[in-house]
Amino acid sequence: MKSKTVLAGNLNFLNLADLLQLLGTNGVTGILRVTSPYANEQGLIHIVNGNPANASCGSLAGIDAVYALFGWTEGEFDFTRDRVDIAKVIQKSRMEIILDGLRMLDDGLIEKLGPTSFDKISLDSSGASTSVPIIRGPLVDYMYVVDEEEFIEGQQIVQEGKHGGWIWVILEGTVDIIKETPQGPLTILKLTDGSFIGSIASFLMQSNARSASVRAASNVQLGVLDSQRLAKEFARISSEFRGFVLSLNKRLTQVTEWATELWQKNNALDAFIKGRTPLIQQGENEDKMFTVSRGEAFIVRKTDDGYVPLATLYEGDFFGRVPFLDMGHEPYSASVFASENLKATLMESDKLEDEHERLSATFKNFIKNTATCISVTTRVACEFQKRISQAGQKKSPDNVSASINRK
Repeated sequence: MKSKTVLAGNLNFLNLADLLQLLGTNGVTGILRVTSPYANEQGLIHIVNGNPANASCGSLAGIDAVYALFGWTEGEFDFTRDRVDIAKVIQKSRMEIILDGLRMLDDGLIEKLGPTSFDKISLDSSGASTSVPIIRGPLVDYMYVVDEEEFIEGQQIVQEGKHGGWIWVILEGTVDIIKETPQGPLTILKLTDGSFIGSIASFLMQSNARSASVRAASNVQLGVLDSQRLAKEFARISSEFRGFVLSLNKRLTQVTEWATELWQKNNALDAFIKGRTPLIQQGENEDKMFTVSRGEAFIVRKTDDGYVPLATLYEGDFFGRVPFLDMGHEPYSASVFASENLKATLMESDKLEDEHERLSATFKNFIKNTATCISVTTRVACEFQKRISQAGQKKSPDNVSASINRK
């Protein structure tokens, strides 16, 4: 029988448990291939009459390989109907595998392979135990790497406030992203393999002041990116997409600043949205994307511990649902407030998505990594707001809560 792909898609839409259930219900025989932008090798599951017979995932084989693939939360899959000429080594039934895999994933016994993990550290300034998120980027596209640099553990790579034009991709190792505060240095997050150090302004060759310090948390090998090549690609894209990319970078800077303020127990939400009009309420099914033509918009997340300010948007910035990115600022994750003179223009998000798909792998990876950093830093800001709440300090004003609830 000639092999034929009969099912393909994204793991965000159908996870491994759903896939195994679907294939098992139909009693098919063939090979399920799973790939992830965070894995060097693909995972393979050989299926006979709807049940896994054997599998491989890196150095793992058999049932261990299947369980490891439950942790692949982002990636692609395809199933081809074909003969399976391989020894059957997996004796468990499909449902046993699914139930055990999901339980092990929930219990933290299976490593989640994706852009974010967490690294436990000792105590924060309040004496509470905390953890620092670690962000991993997609697999490195070496086409844009023109040189390599090495830093030893503890060595400073970038100093906050200093000017610099380099942009790097981490080839191996982990770095700390640090904000300087009156209470001492704050490690906002960690970056590891595939993540980028530097901003859009770096490869635009502008006078760029670094917004945070970067320190090697281990021995680190960095790839120096071809700034001229990136700048040329940036110049070729539409003005609308250029504005989107620049706005993305500004949003990361702002949410990092707010997280730092909240760590210092400074939540100025009342001043942030005083006199502002609720435009989009958190949780709304708003699937459009807008650009600010005049005035200002304000992104705020509602949590059990109060409202968390995230970003101020100005002319040229965007808000709404981005079809190809998840930043944690979308309508289902945050509210949008408007200044009295706000004017917003509907964006053609489908054209933006088409243009995104035509970008180089490096440029797409850079955008995705920036969005991941925004999302994770937003979660960090919410954790710091939780500290404020637990310390019994003032939450958001009652009239703010009322204005959102009445919308």
